Amino acid sequence: MTAQPPEFYDEGALIGVLTAQPLDRVLDYKAPEGGVVLGAFVEVPLGPRKVVGVVWGPGQGDYDISKVRRIIRVLDVAPMRTEMREFLTRAGEYTLTPLSMMLRLATRAPGLGDPPSMRKVYALGHREPSRMTEARARVLEVLEAQGGIFTLKELSEQAEVTSSVVKGLVTQGAVIEDDTPRDVAFPRLDPARASKELTEDQAGCAETLRAALRSDAYGTTLLRGVTGSGKTEVYLEAVAEALRLGRQALVLLPEIALTAEFLTRVEARFGARPAEWHSGVAMTERRRTWRMVGQGGAQLIVGARSALFLPFQNLGLIVVDEEHDSSYKQEEGVLYNARDMAVLRASICGAQVVLASATPSLESWSNAEAGKYTRLDLAARYGKAVLPEIRAVDMRAETLPSSRWISPTLQRAVEQRIKAGEQSLLFINRRGYAPVTLCRACGHQIGCDHCDARMVEHRFLKRLMCHQCGETKPMPTVCPACGAEDKLAPVGPGVERLGEEAAALFPEARIATLSSDMFGSARALKEQINEIAMGGADIIIGTQLVAKGHNFPLLTLVGVIDADLGLQGSDLRAAERTFQLMRQVAGRAGRADKPGTALLQTFQPEHPVIRAILAGDEEGFWRAEADGRRHAGVPPYGRMAGIILSAPDLEMAFDLGNWLARNDAPLRQIGAQVFGPAPAPIARVRGRHRVRLLVKAPKGAALQPAIARWIGSAKAPNALRLSVDIDPQSFL
Repeated sequence: MTAQPPEFYDEGALIGVLTAQPLDRVLDYKAPEGGVVLGAFVEVPLGPRKVVGVVWGPGQGDYDISKVRRIIRVLDVAPMRTEMREFLTRAGEYTLTPLSMMLRLATRAPGLGDPPSMRKVYALGHREPSRMTEARARVLEVLEAQGGIFTLKELSEQAEVTSSVVKGLVTQGAVIEDDTPRDVAFPRLDPARASKELTEDQAGCAETLRAALRSDAYGTTLLRGVTGSGKTEVYLEAVAEALRLGRQALVLLPEIALTAEFLTRVEARFGARPAEWHSGVAMTERRRTWRMVGQGGAQLIVGARSALFLPFQNLGLIVVDEEHDSSYKQEEGVLYNARDMAVLRASICGAQVVLASATPSLESWSNAEAGKYTRLDLAARYGKAVLPEIRAVDMRAETLPSSRWISPTLQRAVEQRIKAGEQSLLFINRRGYAPVTLCRACGHQIGCDHCDARMVEHRFLKRLMCHQCGETKPMPTVCPACGAEDKLAPVGPGVERLGEEAAALFPEARIATLSSDMFGSARALKEQINEIAMGGADIIIGTQLVAKGHNFPLLTLVGVIDADLGLQGSDLRAAERTFQLMRQVAGRAGRADKPGTALLQTFQPEHPVIRAILAGDEEGFWRAEADGRRHAGVPPYGRMAGIILSAPDLEMAFDLGNWLARNDAPLRQIGAQVFGPAPAPIARVRGRHRVRLLVKAPKGAALQPAIARWIGSAKAPNALRLSVDIDPQSFL
């Protein structure tokens, strides 16, 4: 057995400290006056700087002892628990990520080293200002949208106003100024408060989850329920049980836009709001959440994927809502899948995981089939609601001008809903006005200056935008290639263009467009969604933002403009993603007492995926998809890893790629194959050329050690970046 490091180091003892600096090694320091515990957060000297680190164990002793420096001070935060250090280590080994980068994920809280003190904070008051200005409105909008408390600097910066605007609102009572300790515990949640009345199926699933939590052991449950079946109420009962047992709970959501509605449901169930963790939370609140999670002052955390790396004191439950969603995969920096890391973290600390979805990922479905996960099913909608009827509109039989995308069949269906006082949703999974801008004189397509990607017209913003790097430019009036004037034309539909067409076809209708890039704040989006739910629109035009979590009681028709869009390309998950998205979107219809209909416009009604969607045969689809993946030896019945080489010079990237392909002995030893190198589908991003290799290995192969040996022998120029993507979700 490996000897365990001591839990306490006396003053002057040689200890190892891991920092988040890009050194990829533990550094030796001397314990400070009074000694230090294992896992303590400390401030240490590193060259001329002072940096934060964690006591990781005994020192290595491979450095001149006379030059070893002393820890400056121990921070006043809860030490990192052994289970957290193990989680970071194992997650780093799985994703082939240096431990220093993993630690960076676990220390993303501002001001960790600041001493406890009082501070002035600002919150929303109860009075209206005597005179409303644009600047004052922005301050109130930030406070209302994000809740919580802000420092003067944070509130001024987020609202883009001067501090005097905030102070003026304080004098009028519209904003409250208060002195408070920097970090206080969150209000206690009451698990004994009455919940909604559950159906028999819901009650059975909830009791199974409660029993699993009482076992005080690790387990993962796939909670599969059709859209509108009440999965949220079921897993909130599991949250209540965790709270009753004195353990913490974490609920991961795929979209920050869903947070506000979910927090309202949590507050109604438990009598107080939980802690939040995502990019929209003020820095002061992020620091408070991080510290309170570690001290046990936060019982329930609702957050994005990075909330997995918070320093939980006693984590008992992790819920991954919409577990199939691709946004759980981090595609930059540390490449990890939050769904898989949730299972890893729970297995280390003896917690339960609930993976909730109407359309599970094939990985989760196959794990449930194999008995690794428990599976619970909710087959019927809650209350009087019934599942929508889904039909295909064969676009080959429709007469439609080339510049239109709403078929006559769909148009008639929308008109019927308008007359009946019901709502329709027209769905297309493309942001902006048009995906391509083409010169009709020379054929030039306007592309990004920094990426091999076409720029998307956003007419609402009056700009072209690259959806790879975010670069924007004004909409040109002349062709940049041939100089022709008035020859630039939009090609293909986006959500904005669809809204324009709908306005022309239904001139009397009230039309609302929902797309993530059309709202300046979460508050504005929330207000629009609430207005729609109350009947404030006849037609909703939306992207995949509307496919998740929103409930529109009056919505009885969903029209999918291009059901074939996700079926093109070579992505091994294309069929699965199309199936999931179409079922999710169709599920928005008929969620109240009126039955719903979903019409899928398609040029391929005989495609197996379209046929499976229409038939509602989800199990049949998963079995067929699983058989195909098993035969091909690809995930989840085989293993894959992507190697992405990025360099300012294409030849440099290919040189290393070819060297790796020729020297693949470590991979051949485990039965793995290497494909490539080849230019990435988007071969240039932010001015850097991208080359990919793909590694395919048998299911049980020790892939990570083999890849580590393989790339460890390569000598890469300083200008070249090499990243490894274990279990890739995207092949761009």
